[in-house]
Amino acid sequence: MNKTNPELLAAYWTLAGDVYPGAPTEVSSFSLQERAAAASKAGYTGMGIVHADLMANAAKMGFPGIKAVLADNGIKHVEVEFLSDWFVDPADPRRKVSDQVRRELFEAAAALGARNFKISPALFEETPPDVPLLQHEFARLCEEARQVGTDIVMEMMPFTNVKTIDTAMAIIAGADQSNGGLLLDIWHLERGGMHCSEISKIPARFLKAIELDDANKEVVGTLFEDTRFSRQLCGEGSFDLAGFIKAVLAAGFNAPYYGVEIISETFRKLPLEVMARTSYESTMRQFKNLSI
Repeated sequence: MNKTNPELLAAYWTLAGDVYPGAPTEVSSFSLQERAAAASKAGYTGMGIVHADLMANAAKMGFPGIKAVLADNGIKHVEVEFLSDWFVDPADPRRKVSDQVRRELFEAAAALGARNFKISPALFEETPPDVPLLQHEFARLCEEARQVGTDIVMEMMPFTNVKTIDTAMAIIAGADQSNGGLLLDIWHLERGGMHCSEISKIPARFLKAIELDDANKEVVGTLFEDTRFSRQLCGEGSFDLAGFIKAVLAAGFNAPYYGVEIISETFRKLPLEVMARTSYESTMRQFKNLSI
């Protein structure tokens, strides 16, 4: 990985248009072809796709069709997301839904050669996590993922019961899977009240994915509202992006790309080419001025 001129992946919401996590539909308002072309033109070499959009496009063109669209536009890095409730009791109705999403995301990951398969801890849950259970279920996911050549990356978030690096690493390091690790988004680190120095706690082999974005100094609404509606382009908010990037590099992060995840009520209504260009260029600026 070139430390000052890295490849970037447009996380799904960055180019999805006027939709957002938890919206009535999470299917993009733009076609996959439009998004892939805009991403490529801006300079992105990777794209993330959420379950709903994957299945909508698979219904139209099949996974081979999706793969062809991405390849034709020079998109070589792919991420699939987002699996929740993978840890709940098999008798729980939520697990039945989760297992269906799980099967479909694994099918997509295999067909598209996805590098990462993103998963979530328990959303809006304040009860401390059952770490041994999560270690066991995380290991099971990784075993399945190994069969299709993808990594399982868990995203710690301050509105889940895995809010900290310490808790996340208790699960991931406890499971100790070669293809299992942490997805670290600067938004979740900053809003979780953690300092960049804590990144040194993560062994390099478990630091699988990084996402970049920015935000106001003050939280706008609830944490969940802030993350879905008020993120900003890199360099336009209050986050210490230079410190974060230096810390992940010092910790040994060496994946082939960084993710860019801009989720904003105003940004998502811009023309697609503007979203692609501004998100790419503003993120690349963070590396151009980096003294390493």
